[in-house]
Amino acid sequence: MKVFAPRLVRAHRTRAATRLAEHDFLFRAVAERLADRLADIKRTFPLALDLGCHGGEFGQIVGARGGIERLIQCDPAPAMARCAGGLALAAEADALPFGEGKFDLIVSNMSLHWVNDLPGALVQIRRALKPDGLFLAALAGGGTLGELRGALLEAETELAGGASPRVSPFVDLRDAGALLQRGGFALPVADGDLIPVRYENALRLMADLRGMGEANALAAMPRHFTRRGIILRAAEIYRERHGGPDGRIPASFQIVYLTGWAPDPSQQKPLKRGSATARLADALGAGEKPVGGKAPPLRDN
Repeated sequence: MKVFAPRLVRAHRTRAATRLAEHDFLFRAVAERLADRLADIKRTFPLALDLGCHGGEFGQIVGARGGIERLIQCDPAPAMARCAGGLALAAEADALPFGEGKFDLIVSNMSLHWVNDLPGALVQIRRALKPDGLFLAALAGGGTLGELRGALLEAETELAGGASPRVSPFVDLRDAGALLQRGGFALPVADGDLIPVRYENALRLMADLRGMGEANALAAMPRHFTRRGIILRAAEIYRERHGGPDGRIPASFQIVYLTGWAPDPSQQKPLKRGSATARLADALGAGEKPVGGKAPPLRDN
């Protein structure tokens, strides 16, 4: 099932490429977080791929911090790839033009939430990594733009008698670890972060989303322009529900981070079942009951 229209994703990025520097604050904020995570891993990466590179924010920020010796940048929109500069090409995340075992590191900064077949893309990413290669990604999570979603839904229902899909569905943090496991990654880790941003009004937020190339690209989106009255009413509802004392509104960006490794025999393995040499009850300072019995409380209150 095609949730997104790749043609629209590329068109939005192409339109945003010329003035991206005016709107790339979120990409840069998340790239800083990815660079910090990479710096904590004390190893070098001779060949790395920035998948969905936008204007090259991650490459500009990571510098020598992450142990990357050579970085290739890749984006679905050729115009974005040209903005990134250096070694860059245009390609889709779910149709990678690379052979198996090419990269020591693959990073993706705020792009994978536009992929229709995310499990399939993760399989391709894992195959493109060398054994014990690292995958590190950040993408928009389920709590992203919840305020805008609610305001648009209420405004369109009120004025048009029904609602159209306006804001993309995003990956739920609770499902992210399972996606990595399905992709065949070893030692998978998924965690989240919330980045709040304050705006003068909802119209300014929508303009920023367009400037980032993050406008609606749902395959089921309406094929006509949204009535101005609906947009204005949504902005009014947004302010009524979420506006602060100064009149400004918050916009929530939930970021989901994915970390996984291409399997390799040298990696740590979980111990076999029943091989423990210490009792959990002793570690907790608790009593022990047979299965089905009622365990005593850890502390008497």
